[in-house]
Amino acid sequence: MKKYEVMYIIRPEVEEEARKALIEEINASFTANASTVDKVDEWGIRDLAYEIAKCRKGYYVVLNVTATTEALNEFNRLANIKENVIRHIVVAE
Repeated sequence: MKKYEVMYIIRPEVEEEARKALIEEINASFTANASTVDKVDEWGIRDLAYEIAKCRKGYYVVLNVTATTEALNEFNRLANIKENVIRHIVVAE
């Protein structure tokens, strides 16, 4: 398993409870696939450099994970199908 930094941006209009549920669901996608979430850093709502999906702001979440390939594939699948996730990226450390 390798270490990765994962960042995703959630739409700013999502209510707090729904946002927390979405973050938990995404974190669970790693732990369910024999991986660990080492650190969760919620940056909060910030301005975007450019408009994405008609949004000028976004709620940033950064994760440090030790993950398998299957866990990364599941994260990418979830991030692509969740309408409230407007951008995501995975970078190997």
